[in-house]
Amino acid sequence: MRLILIRHGQTPNNVLSLLDTAIPGPGLTPVGAQQAAAVPAALRGERINGLYISNLTRTALTAAPLAADRALEPVVRSGLREISAGSLEMKGDAESVMAYLETVKSWLGGDLSVRMPGADTGLEVLERFDDVVDEAAAGKGGGAVAMVSHGAMIRFWAGHRATNIDWSDPRYHELSNTGIVTLEGEPGTGNAPGGWKVLDWRGTPAGGVGGTDFDGPTAELDAGGSRTEDAQR
Repeated sequence: MRLILIRHGQTPNNVLSLLDTAIPGPGLTPVGAQQAAAVPAALRGERINGLYISNLTRTALTAAPLAADRALEPVVRSGLREISAGSLEMKGDAESVMAYLETVKSWLGGDLSVRMPGADTGLEVLERFDDVVDEAAAGKGGGAVAMVSHGAMIRFWAGHRATNIDWSDPRYHELSNTGIVTLEGEPGTGNAPGGWKVLDWRGTPAGGVGGTDFDGPTAELDAGGSRTEDAQR
C-alpha cells in the first residue's frame, strides 16, 4: 500500500505558535490557502484512489483543491485528528509546548503508556490512526491513498510505524504546513513498529509557498524531541 500523509495548510494559530488541537479549529490563512492550492501539482505524479481528512476544518480546506483536481470525495475520519493537547490546549509558552513535545518524544522512544496531560496515551492515539489506515487499505484498489492530517500526528504515526527513520538525519526534523510524507507498507497490529518504509519526506511547504517560520509548534522537532525556533517565542 502506498500512503501519502499531508500536513494541513497554515492556520492563524500556527502563526501564533499555539497548541491548537480542539475540534473544529480554525480555517486557513491566505498563505495556507495558497499552500493547499499547490498540493495537486506537488502530487502530480501520484495515482490517488482515496482521500481521507480529519474532522478539523483546516484539513477539509487543505484537501479541497486536491479533491477537485482528482474528482475525489474526501472521507472524514476523526482518527486522523491532531494529538490532543488536553490541559495544554491553546497555550504557546515554551514550557507548555515542550511538555507536549516531550510526551510525543516518549511515545517515539517506545513508551506508549505515557499520557498527554489531560488527554490520551500514545497507544490510544496510535490505535485510532491505525483504524483509518486499516480501512483505507481494505478499499485502496490499485492506487495510493492520501490523508490530510496534522503535524504531531503525522510525525508520531510515521515515526513509530516506519522502520527506516533515523532521527539523527536532519531531513526528518521539519514538517512544515503542507509537508508531505510518502510511505509504503501494509497495516500491522499491536504497538510495535510496523512494516512501513518512508519513501519520501518532504518537510517544506508544497510548491515552496510560505516559509518555515510560522508553521506552529510541531514544525521542527529533532531526534531528542527538542523544539528549535518556535520554542524561543
